[in-house]
Amino acid sequence: MGAELLTYVGRMREFSREDWWVYVAWVGLMVGLVISTATFVGVGHFGGAALPAEAYLVPVGALIFTVSIAIDTIGHRTIYKQEIQLAEGLVHGITIFCGIGSCVLLCAAYAERRAFWIPALVLTVLSFLYSLIDEAFHWRRYVSSRSDRVEMWSHVGIFVGHLTMMIAWWAWFFDDYRGVPDVLRLLAAHG
Repeated sequence: MGAELLTYVGRMREFSREDWWVYVAWVGLMVGLVISTATFVGVGHFGGAALPAEAYLVPVGALIFTVSIAIDTIGHRTIYKQEIQLAEGLVHGITIFCGIGSCVLLCAAYAERRAFWIPALVLTVLSFLYSLIDEAFHWRRYVSSRSDRVEMWSHVGIFVGHLTMMIAWWAWFFDDYRGVPDVLRLLAAHG
């Protein structure tokens, strides 16, 4: 598997300028999610906020998700690029829209719980549903020998990371975002 991973990652040498822009923008957005959630939880942790265990799983899940996406996207911008531009690209767009929207609305639900939690939940469920639809495309490609194990394992990481992050985030939400007021006070005091 190590040689397969090196071959897969080595395909970055095939990136065009556009591929690099797309890759850096997409992976950079995900790195931003990791940094923002880890910073928030870290400020709370080191500031003595009473954060639940679920809060710590949000950046952990985001990190697993991001590393897996960084690997998977290499194949999307190279060997699978033509297939991604078909129906699978639309599925990716819908999944990304729902995933980002669910995170934004979960943040908004801190201040306006009743207004945002239902649309946040709808977008969370849709992001998982469309991830499963996307997975069907990947398995079809793998079964027909037009995909490799690295891509398939990267999808395991994507699911593990995304599910860990979002289930933990929802558990934290249903725990009334315990510790968040303390973190916000810490940030305001040092801001």
